[in-house]
Amino acid sequence: MTVTATNIIPSKTAENAQTTQYTSSGVTTIIDKFTATNYGATAETISVNLVTVTDVAGNQNLIVKTKTLQPSECYTFPEIVGHVLSSGSFISTIASAATSINIRASGRVVT
Repeated sequence: MTVTATNIIPSKTAENAQTTQYTSSGVTTIIDKFTATNYGATAETISVNLVTVTDVAGNQNLIVKTKTLQPSECYTFPEIVGHVLSSGSFISTIASAATSINIRASGRVVT
């Protein structure tokens, strides 16, 4: 068994449509850090789903629902840290605006 620290979601702007941000392909992934920063001028929201391989993003796997981020606020999502994604499971997000919230996640992959 090999454990490798990795950047699982490189810094990017979250979309305002439900979007898969990372899929644990052929490995088990442990989420160590998930950060969102609102770089816009108004409050915006973001929701995060942790979805199993046989499911789709929805209320049944919603971990954080419409977390409001004020302008310039950074949030580190303790609700997500430590969760494990089996092979085929994925992280999906949706933001209230497509031009205001940057996300990034790091973790460990186990092969």
